[in-house]
Amino acid sequence: MTGNHTAQGPKHKQDLTRRKVVVAGSAAVAAVGVAGGLAMTASADEVKETAASSTASSTASSTSSAAETCYKLTSETTEGPYYIDADKLRQDITEDREGIPLTLTLKVIDSETCKPVQNAAVDIWHCDALGLYSGYESLSTGGGSAPTDAPSGTPTGTPTGEPPSGGPSGGTGGGGGHQEPTDDERYLRGTWKTDKKGQVTFKTVFPGWYQGRTVHIHTKVHVDGTWTDAGYEGGHACHTGQFFFDEESVLASAEVEPYSTSTTERTTLTEDTIYDQSGTQGGLLKLKYNKKNIAKGVLGTITMGVTPDETNDGT
Repeated sequence: MTGNHTAQGPKHKQDLTRRKVVVAGSAAVAAVGVAGGLAMTASADEVKETAASSTASSTASSTSSAAETCYKLTSETTEGPYYIDADKLRQDITEDREGIPLTLTLKVIDSETCKPVQNAAVDIWHCDALGLYSGYESLSTGGGSAPTDAPSGTPTGTPTGEPPSGGPSGGTGGGGGHQEPTDDERYLRGTWKTDKKGQVTFKTVFPGWYQGRTVHIHTKVHVDGTWTDAGYEGGHACHTGQFFFDEESVLASAEVEPYSTSTTERTTLTEDTIYDQSGTQGGLLKLKYNKKNIAKGVLGTITMGVTPDETNDGT
């Protein structure tokens, strides 16, 4: 999207990683059903209400001193090895993936002025309910299978300190250098632009987990680029981060298929080496769902404080 990555390898791999996204002829976003008959029951009003509540919570936690920033900067994290700079422009990224429906409403504001960041390009990408990343299915450890090409010195337990370079190859999702895609799948990846309120909403599924990482979603915020008929071009990434889920919600999801079929040992939120334990500032989502039946769907919201003039590409 921003020209930060230089594709390597065969021409067909270059085509997979360049940011020239072709927009479908219709402007409508097709709704994709979630396998297993799970239905999203939240209304638009509920989404707005939740987003407003998140914003109010963020404002309440802000400093009262006029000399300080009105909102804390959201923590930057590493990009991880599985970012693909050619995601489709779409709000529903589910495709054929089974899982608990998740509606994710994000708000992007300037951390110094508190003004909404309009027309930014927001990327999100994450693994499916069993830990697989599209584009890298052969490298992912979904379902608990062992990594097939782990580097020497692979950690035997939960990583400590800085994330290892490459980490376990099975969907590290945290540290490690970028890897070239190994397949043409693109489920659970997408890009959309923020509106005049700095908001963008995605429909996806609740992520699963894999070896060494807690449940999370990756994100990038691009600014100063141009929206064209070909997609979003130029600009730079002013924020690279991850969103996290509280333990209560993850434990609830683990009781629902297909999450319940996973044989992978789970890393908890407090054990994760990427999450900085700072709550909303660190990317912890505010979640709303039926505590007795999470399978009906989850609403997730968060406000991201960014510095548009800075470059944070997470590489």
